[in-house]
Amino acid sequence: MNLVAQIAMAAAETEHHGNVALETLIFGVIAAIVFAFLGFVTLSYRHVANRHSAKAEAWAAKHGKDGHETGHGH
Repeated sequence: MNLVAQIAMAAAETEHHGNVALETLIFGVIAAIVFAFLGFVTLSYRHVANRHSAKAEAWAAKHGKDGHETGHGH
């Protein structure tokens, strides 16, 4: 194989690996954004759920309830 062909093959292989690396980087960035968004949504949901739970407990305390239903014979 002559030198020009070797250089052309090396350039093509380098470009291919560069594209794969770029695609991997882009995929990694997108995955990080998606996971960060899901984490934010989960934390927001937990915050809202905890806030509602705290309101329910405050209401129960104000109205003399212990938060458990009675009359089930437990």
